[in-house]
Amino acid sequence: MEIVPTIHMIEGISAHCYLIDGHDLILIDTGMPRKTKKILSYITEVLHKKPTDLKTILLTHCDIDHIGNAWELRRITGATIAAHPLDAEIIAGKKPRQTSRKTMQILFKLLSAILQVKPFTVDEILDDGHTIAGLTVLHLPGHTPGSIAFYDPKQKVLFIGDTLGCKDGIIRGPPQSVTWDMNHAFVSLEKLLPLDYTVMLSGHGEPITTHASRKVSEFITKNRTGKTTKSS
Repeated sequence: MEIVPTIHMIEGISAHCYLIDGHDLILIDTGMPRKTKKILSYITEVLHKKPTDLKTILLTHCDIDHIGNAWELRRITGATIAAHPLDAEIIAGKKPRQTSRKTMQILFKLLSAILQVKPFTVDEILDDGHTIAGLTVLHLPGHTPGSIAFYDPKQKVLFIGDTLGCKDGIIRGPPQSVTWDMNHAFVSLEKLLPLDYTVMLSGHGEPITTHASRKVSEFITKNRTGKTTKSS
């Protein structure tokens, strides 16, 4: 589904992933494991491109429903995988994925084992302020230590990962049960206030396609002043 010109959301992946159809194809997140064929089918059947046209895979964070097809897509297409260094260590199996609830940490381990997601090394490290393929990297630690967003100032689009979501038209913070540090997550949101974007695309929920930066700023202000807003 094309959200705005050249930016597509691949539906039915379980955790959204987004294709940017520019000179080269860029994929932001890869969904749950065993969805590689669906992603490749979108590239070939909808965009009428070759799998090898996919050059870059950008990971907003380390969770299984975002990295699940990254390794296999790299093997098939030759694309480069990029992530923040703190989450790259988790993806590579050097550090555990931590959450506020130990039961959820156990669940992450079980899911990885059941779905046979093996650790892998990313090819490129991205940190706050870096640019890649016209996108500015924003380090927004909280949901995970290395959560990042990607900001396209030309298209005025923000790819936010799981730092924020939208459900029934309401912006929500990350789900507390699978978030590393909720307070840190909300502090990180302050970084979004100076940005001008019309569209916000998150890992879960609905795309926001109008006045996104205003809506997010209102959410941040309400949270900062102590008003309660439900997380996703």
